[in-house]
Amino acid sequence: MRVTIVGAGPVGSYTALLLARRGHQITLVDRDPGPTPDGQWQRKGVMQFALPHYFRPQVRHAICEEVPELWSALLLAGGLPATPPGFPEMMTGLQCRRAVAEQAIWNFTSAEPGVRRVTGHADRLIVDAGTVTGVVVDGAAIRSDLVLVAGGRSSKIGDELRAPGEMHDCGFSYASRQYRARPGVATPDWGMPRPALYDGYLAIVFPQDAETISALIVRPTDDPRLLDLRHNHVFDAAAVAIPHLAEWTDPDRFEPITDVRSGSNLLNAYRGQRSVEDTTTPGVVFLGDAVLTTNPAAGRGFPLGLQGARELVRLLDSGLGADDLGAAFDDWCTANLRPWYDDHVLWDTTLLRRFAGEDLDLDARIPSDVVCECGQVDPSIMAAAGPYLGMFALPSILDSVQDKARDVLRTGWRPPYAEGPSRDALVEALLARV
Repeated sequence: MRVTIVGAGPVGSYTALLLARRGHQITLVDRDPGPTPDGQWQRKGVMQFALPHYFRPQVRHAICEEVPELWSALLLAGGLPATPPGFPEMMTGLQCRRAVAEQAIWNFTSAEPGVRRVTGHADRLIVDAGTVTGVVVDGAAIRSDLVLVAGGRSSKIGDELRAPGEMHDCGFSYASRQYRARPGVATPDWGMPRPALYDGYLAIVFPQDAETISALIVRPTDDPRLLDLRHNHVFDAAAVAIPHLAEWTDPDRFEPITDVRSGSNLLNAYRGQRSVEDTTTPGVVFLGDAVLTTNPAAGRGFPLGLQGARELVRLLDSGLGADDLGAAFDDWCTANLRPWYDDHVLWDTTLLRRFAGEDLDLDARIPSDVVCECGQVDPSIMAAAGPYLGMFALPSILDSVQDKARDVLRTGWRPPYAEGPSRDALVEALLARV
């Protein structure tokens, strides 16, 4: 079968590899020409390319079970297998900068037999008699038996074939900077990123490859007082003031290797395959961020995108015809991806209200982050919270411990903030330093 994939990011590339290894003829379209011979690459239109990343265990499982040589390529590029101390081997993820990992994936996919690259802008889908039969790229038609759209969260191609999706502003903005350990200085051995929730903001340290770390500050977008974190000297002053970041950004121990990178306009969004008439168009399926995006702080996008790719390939392997593929995949997405959208909308909305001084509504659903925190008081909650946090179970697993969390909260206990400056105090500290 001739398959054209629009978008050569990790999800599009992974899908191309799976299908090529099943004998399909793959054309992989991306407007970005890829890394230059000297290894330099500024990925076009991918905001998160320079932001911190951690690749969850599900990513390793998906790669090793389908394309084990790709896992080897990621390690050769410098990626580090990472297992949190005391956890089983199945919890091993990957510490690696997004740019390093994506370049390794791009190069590996480019060498795969059966995958042809086309550099150009996907202008529109070709629709003949109600069926998608190809893509127009820079004015030239590429005919296909199936088109997969994995063009990311900002892609508009095929919009006319789908009903409008649901979208909710996360309400947060990011500022991050990368550092490299000076000679003789060890990077964290946590095996995963470590967050600290302060009163009014979040700080996260990401161990990465090549003796690097990323420090991330997440602030409510509607509070402009920390907007200047996008400047190096302001971010550096904030890192000194925030206990969770101070050790890992100390200039005597770590050297900054990038300017501050900002991320904004972050969305929780979900959009299915069906049209406003509740039908699907034969010949096209939407994948990855074209279906689901959630607040990047939880690191869910990559594992869920690969999970969706595997399901799509499974449906094709089962012999499902083009007329039924979109509907079957949409049903799967509704059951397996949509719950993560709903989960993070509630999480983000409630956290912003807590930052604004509001108390939790104990008569409403308790958000997942608070349920998991209640496990500090009632350890029996962790039987459900653990699989949820590891993404080995859907958010619905927390339904069974909602009442237990509510009982904890009714005692007056609330999830504590980390010791350190509140957002107001951080603003005052920055004003005094810069």
